[in-house]
Amino acid sequence: MDDTQPLIEHLIELRSRLIRTLVGLLLCFVALVPFSEQLYTFVAQPLMSSLPTGNQMIATDVIAPFFVPMKVTLMLAFLASLPNTLWQVWAFVAPALYQNEKKLVLPLVISTVLLFFAGMAFAYYLVFPTMFKFLAHVTPEGVSMATDIDKYLSFILGMFVAFGITFETPVIVVLLCRMGVVSLAQLKAARAYVIVGAFVVAAIVTPPDVISQIMLAVPIVILYEAGLQVCRFVRPKSTALAEVMDEY
Repeated sequence: MDDTQPLIEHLIELRSRLIRTLVGLLLCFVALVPFSEQLYTFVAQPLMSSLPTGNQMIATDVIAPFFVPMKVTLMLAFLASLPNTLWQVWAFVAPALYQNEKKLVLPLVISTVLLFFAGMAFAYYLVFPTMFKFLAHVTPEGVSMATDIDKYLSFILGMFVAFGITFETPVIVVLLCRMGVVSLAQLKAARAYVIVGAFVVAAIVTPPDVISQIMLAVPIVILYEAGLQVCRFVRPKSTALAEVMDEY
């Protein structure tokens, strides 16, 4: 009975945290629903501003005009409720962490969120306008650039995720160094491979135009270098663990 009680308590705590996370998401979604059309207009603005005069987006599915704005609203509700979600995760795992681990995890969590948002903002304000203007410019004569709203949403969501994840490069580098998987010297020696890999990734996840590929590859390289600078102040896990053991 004594062995199972802690497990049951953890499961009850986990259920409570999940419920609070879902409630936070639901409240944000309900609050944003009245503005769903405006939110979709905001998301569609990079393409709409690049379309030739007289062109507009289309809906090939009957229910798309309703569900696509709802999908956008749900996405933004998830982002708006992310602080509450991360707080629930932190409250659940924090009691099991050592004090020195708490000092590292919290900045990493905050950095992860901020960098993901930065990646999305970079894509929306810089990459999308440049990319759509280029695509509108190279559209053949006699071809109407009329994109389906559902396909457009799927495309930009994929781009948001791609840029959000690639902007996590410093966090990944710091974690690899902290966990002792690779040393700082090895990370520095891998610069050439990272540069090549950045352009390969950019070629895979972005449209086949050089501009958008460069606009993804260059930030990856810059963020990798930023991660290396942070690693100068991060001790590998084995060293940190040895210091904790010495205290006892």
